Amino acid sequence: QVQLVESGGGSVQPGGSLRLSCAASGIAFGARVIGWYRQAPGKQREFVASILPGGDSNYADSVKGRFTISRDNAKATVYLQMNSLKPEDTAVYYCAVVYTTYWGQGTQVTVSS
Repeated sequence: QVQLVESGGGSVQPGGSLRLSCAASGIAFGARVIGWYRQAPGKQREFVASILPGGDSNYADSVKGRFTISRDNAKATVYLQMNSLKPEDTAVYYCAVVYTTYWGQGTQVTVSS
């Protein structure tokens, strides 16, 4: 049974930082592309970042230079370090095994003064 569990969300002021974690089980984690996505109220889910098994990464233009995705294959965990947060980053953040239907339950990130 595949499970993805996100954690690390919360409320932060603009300019602040958060680190999200996505712990995976039930898959050959080290061979998978893992992505972070987000969905703001009233908007469609959108791509945030992804990381290949070897560590190469891709980012949405809106988060480049502020967010960093990384992975620890030994812990089957992917991280999303989010710096210089803006109110428009407010959303539910999901991790997923890219090219599959495996998604986590999401974690809320709220950026507000």
